[in-house]
Parts: sequence; structure tokens; C-alpha cells
Amino acid sequence: MVNIGKKIRALRLGNSLTQEELAKRLELTKGYISQLENNLTSPSMQTLFSILEELGTDIHEFFSQEEEQQVVFKKEDFHTEENQELKHMMSWVVPNALKYEMEPVIIEIEPEGQSEIDQPHAGEEFGYVLEGQITLVLNKRRYVIRKGETFYYLANKEHYLMNPNNQNAKVLWVSTPPMF
Repeated sequence: MVNIGKKIRALRLGNSLTQEELAKRLELTKGYISQLENNLTSPSMQTLFSILEELGTDIHEFFSQEEEQQVVFKKEDFHTEENQELKHMMSWVVPNALKYEMEPVIIEIEPEGQSEIDQPHAGEEFGYVLEGQITLVLNKRRYVIRKGETFYYLANKEHYLMNPNNQNAKVLWVSTPPMF
């Protein structure tokens, strides 16, 4: 069962409104909003529609029983695979990213290691070097990217990351659509 008062309060707070501000916008009293939020009274359908419209939602979304989508992912949610031949470890930091528009991974590349070679594909890729320094090879052209620097390119050419240096490198690498 939907707790109407609790959901209205959450929407109001999400819109950074006080009870008084919401009441004023709807030509209601602060006391009435308080009673609604504490489930001491029930709104008419017309009042509920007005409240929801003011709070940026509609009746369908308000009463939807869909589970709230996971927003925060912790280390135990990550999936990690090691490639000893290419000397890298890849961590998928958002589980089931294939259902999303983009796929973020963290790749750690040992000295003299590299990522898999990606063939040209539709989409875009972005990276941020968290540690060390890497070389992006994009259609045979090489770009050196240091800690704190980023890269961004259309993925329509062969591409991969390599670490020709003598220290480990760590990169946040985001692909859209999901490819890794």
C-alpha cells in the first residue's frame, strides 16, 4: 500500500519547498499540507492532481509500485576480470550496465600491458586517468594521457589503451553504448 503522506513529503522536500510554500502555491493551508503528510486526512482527487502537478509528477508515477532504481554501487557490486596475457584488470563498476546508455569501467594496466584492441563501432568513449600515464592508440595514432587528464573520441576507428611505462596506470573508461 502506498503511503501517500510520506510520498508527498518526499516530493515536496525533493523540490526544496516548505509546507507553507507548497500550500501557498496551491491556495491551501500549511496545516492541511501537514495533515496530508502525516496521513491525518486524505486529499480529493482534484487536490491530489494539483499537488502532484506542482511537485513535478503525475498520478501514474506517484502510484507506480516499481522498485526504486539502484543509484549507488559499492565495491562488492563490481565485477572484476583479470587478463594476465595483456597485463590488465578490468572492473565493471555498474552492474548490468548493458541496460543503460553508457558503461563505465575501471581498467588497471600494468607496465608493458594494454587493453583489448577494440574494432571500430558506433558510439563514443571517454576516459579519465586516475593514476599513472597511458597511451591511447586511435587508428594507429598515439596520444599520451597523464594522471588528471581525459580523452574523448568517436569509437569509429580501431582503438585501445597501453601502458609503455614502468608504473601501473588506472583509468576510468566510459563507453556508450555499452561495449566492454
